[in-house]
Amino acid sequence: MNASTAVFPGLKRVALVGATALLWLPGVGQAEETTIRFQLDWRFEGPSAPFLLAESRGYFAEEGLDVQIDSGSGSAGAINRVASGAYEMGFGDLNALVEFLAENPDGPGISGVYIVYDGTPAAVFARKDSGIETPADLAGKTIAAPAFDTGYRAWGIFAAANDLAADAVEWQNVDPTLRETLLTRGDVDAITGFYFTSLLNLEERGMSEEELTIMPFPEYGVPLYGNAIIVSESFANENPEAVQGFLRAFNRALGDTLDDPEAAIEYVRERDSLIDVEMETRRLKLALESVVDTPDAREYGVGGVDDERLRDAVALVAKAYDLPTLPSPSQVFDSRFLPPVDERMLLPEAE
Repeated sequence: MNASTAVFPGLKRVALVGATALLWLPGVGQAEETTIRFQLDWRFEGPSAPFLLAESRGYFAEEGLDVQIDSGSGSAGAINRVASGAYEMGFGDLNALVEFLAENPDGPGISGVYIVYDGTPAAVFARKDSGIETPADLAGKTIAAPAFDTGYRAWGIFAAANDLAADAVEWQNVDPTLRETLLTRGDVDAITGFYFTSLLNLEERGMSEEELTIMPFPEYGVPLYGNAIIVSESFANENPEAVQGFLRAFNRALGDTLDDPEAAIEYVRERDSLIDVEMETRRLKLALESVVDTPDAREYGVGGVDDERLRDAVALVAKAYDLPTLPSPSQVFDSRFLPPVDERMLLPEAE
């Protein structure tokens, strides 16, 4: 781990609420609010709870920030909007960020500053009645996904990690709204998708978890990181205290969300009164359990990266995506703005 993620035995999460609030009392510290336009990767669903909680409970305001949170339409969109200057910060797939940096070496600098999903949520969902129980059983089968899907793009990494030829399967490039329907109808043998999204979509369409073989990429040898908070380099350089304050507020809200997901989902409902509260609570819990609460996050704290793992992940993505250049790890992730590690020990210690 780098210095930002070093751990000492016995460290526990500490609450600095009073001290944080004090910084923004009249006459103490900065008085002017900094505006941050923040782009989510997707709609207001369960996983957006920590961001919306931080806004509604005033955590951002206590840091001197006026944060505007908007729903999104995918990681690529979030990254492009931060790059364009339409948003100062956002939430997107770190692998999509690697791709953007590789394809725009002279473009605007963007970097991840807080890893929220310590592992990629990408997973293979296969029909058990197709005889699929292991990666080897996927040979000769048909898999459907949108071309931009992380599982589709990173298939070569999954295949190599499981001794499967990359061309051993037949892919169908499909609209994301049709992916789960094709699997439930039996038109394809498998799909790739985010674990906490495709599973619920399949259940909605009448396919139970017992009917599926699910292969989450992190559990099958794929060391990629998932979504991260991203920031434009120019904004970060001009407003380092604001970026630090944003991450402190988010980190605090993530701790609250881990402690009480049911309460956190109410802040999603505040933004979209039409959500299915039960489903979004389950989606949030699935996300927390699968890609936030990981062995690394328990041992080293949430938010940071392992330098060697990041280097390997960047190289794997560059190869799998056939990228023209290889961004450096320091371009992809900047640890300078992270809260201290003791504040990021939000999970029980690894056993």
